[in-house]
Amino acid sequence: MKYIVKNEKLTLQYTPGNGAWTYQLIIPNTKEIKGKWGELKVSGTIDGYEIKNKNLGPVKNSDKKMSVNSEIRSTIHKTGGDTVIVTLYLENQTDDNDNAEILECFRDAQVVTIFENLSKNQREDIFTEINTVATDHQKAEKIVSIIEKLGNKMYETE
Repeated sequence: MKYIVKNEKLTLQYTPGNGAWTYQLIIPNTKEIKGKWGELKVSGTIDGYEIKNKNLGPVKNSDKKMSVNSEIRSTIHKTGGDTVIVTLYLENQTDDNDNAEILECFRDAQVVTIFENLSKNQREDIFTEINTVATDHQKAEKIVSIIEKLGNKMYETE
């Protein structure tokens, strides 16, 4: 599984009168992850409290946010302004069809053998790196960049 944050200290944000978003966490380094509301699900822990399949809220040109409901806050005894330890990973982000298209690009560029000689974790990390960008244009740029790295043998085989 690919963590988007692991044991990271985040501040529980409080915005009065903001409905379900009155208490929220801003998840760092998520600006480039593509997906609309309802498509981005995360699981993990907040101060040891297990969460499953929670929505990440997209924010235009900014990191994603996640609401923190009263059940979670009362269980972990935290409120707005408090620091929490957060570990989150994306659920179901690797699309087999997308990966098949990526592999076809690698075949066309004659680097698929180099890619296949990488460890399983390296291959999964490359797929995740490509599949989590925000736009199709960024995805194409990322594929080209990785093809160049593969062609120049910039990835170490394990």
